[in-house]
Parts: sequence; structure tokens; C-alpha cells
Amino acid sequence: MTITQLRPVRVASVQGALALDLTAHQDPPDAPVAPVVDLGRVARGEFERFAGRIMQAVVEIVGGDRPVTQLLRWTSPEVYQDLGRRALLVSRSVGRRPGQGGVQGTRPQVIGLHTCFVAEGVAEVSAHVRYGRRSRAVAARFEQRRDRWFCSALEFA
Repeated sequence: MTITQLRPVRVASVQGALALDLTAHQDPPDAPVAPVVDLGRVARGEFERFAGRIMQAVVEIVGGDRPVTQLLRWTSPEVYQDLGRRALLVSRSVGRRPGQGGVQGTRPQVIGLHTCFVAEGVAEVSAHVRYGRRSRAVAARFEQRRDRWFCSALEFA
């Protein structure tokens, strides 16, 4: 077996650049805009206060500080069942019953709320929730039936 010595290759100090044209040849597309319903300041303020109270109750239920039955008339059956399941899981993890309080060391607090009325009688809400030094997001969809708002969907992040 013979070993052939290769000639050393000179290392270039600068690499060549590709001749690319990076200028835009057309305008970027317009972002799609969802329709938004304007309720007026008074109705919007009333709804935001209502939604803030519901969202605060939701995080207290999930944290074990409030019984889920307090939101029975303000939630759909699916949301009510999910809240009950979440409250049960959290309370079991610390050996208590849901809604009896004292499950967490710090109580959750809704510190920010954003609302968007996406259709007549339909609003979507996002909340910034603070748990001590940690933050979470909660999103909800509210629908209006017979002059009463109720939570039809709920997501935690």
C-alpha cells in the first residue's frame, strides 16, 4: 500500500460573495384584517369589567381558591367541566379538596386584559395572569345569548 502525499492547499483570507440581488421586486402583501365590531365606550367598558371578573374567578378556581360552582351560569357545559377537572387535578396534587382555598402559596392575579369583539354578540379576551413571579396567559371566547354573556371556550398557556 502506498501513501500519496497531497499538496497543501492555500487558505484564502477572504471568501467570495454571491452576487445576489436582495432588493424587493414587489410590494409585500397586505396583512389580512379581521372584521371588528365597535360597541361604543360604555358597552365595551361594561363588558371588560365583566370579563375581568370572570377571568379572575377562572384562575382562582383553577388555583383551588374558589369553588367551580360559582361559574356555573357563566360558562358553557364544556368550559365548566374543564374548569372542574383542572381544579381537581391541582387540589389533588397538594392533597386538598377543590374550592377549599389554600392550595397555592400565592394567589393568581389578572393584571392585564385585552378584548376584541369579532362579531355581533361574540368577544375574544386574552388575560395576563401573574402567579407570584411567574406569568401565564389565559384566552377566552364569550358569546351573548338573551342579553347575557357566557364563556364558551377557554385556553390556558
